[in-house]
Amino acid sequence: MEYEFSVGSFFTGLLILAIGIAFVRWYQPIADNFGSGVSSYDHYRLYALIACGLGLVVMLNLHTMFLRWFFSLLFPGI
Repeated sequence: MEYEFSVGSFFTGLLILAIGIAFVRWYQPIADNFGSGVSSYDHYRLYALIACGLGLVVMLNLHTMFLRWFFSLLFPGI
């Protein structure tokens, strides 16, 4: 399996990363409005950091490798 750069995945990952960064920046007002306030700050910050990590994985087009590996575990012979 060889690595292949994809411009579409790069810009999609960049968009996910930008949303994640905005979410990290403004997680407190989002948690106040959509969550249960101060008690959910840590959860929302964790979700924002996960979004940033996911954005980096998609931006580098590594998600296809992870998905191929995962589905080969479930369905051997693919």
